[in-house]
Amino acid sequence: MKILGVDNILVGVGDLARAREFYGGVLGLEEKFATGELALFAIGEETPGLLVRVQEGRPGSMRVWLEVPDARAAADELGIEPFEVFTGWTVEVADPWGNVIGLTDYTKQPHLGRAG
Repeated sequence: MKILGVDNILVGVGDLARAREFYGGVLGLEEKFATGELALFAIGEETPGLLVRVQEGRPGSMRVWLEVPDARAAADELGIEPFEVFTGWTVEVADPWGNVIGLTDYTKQPHLGRAG
């Protein structure tokens, strides 16, 4: 499989309002959007950013997503079921220590991805 680059960095939080204050107010990151139980903050000029979302049970564990040309093909390679996201498809896999790596594509929004 081919990795195109880092996609969003997902941060589980216990309270979205407090997270928005911390990442936007304290760190000064530009909020790109907020909806439901998540908010996306810009990191530099690239489309990917820091995505904070309310996570029940274990807030505080980060996920790193990497952009791939075709997440469904990557999922087939890994033998894991992909799931649909706003921009396309994603598959997540945990390392032996529980750190989660997501492989995501921009098949629905190709103009936002590196392959587009």
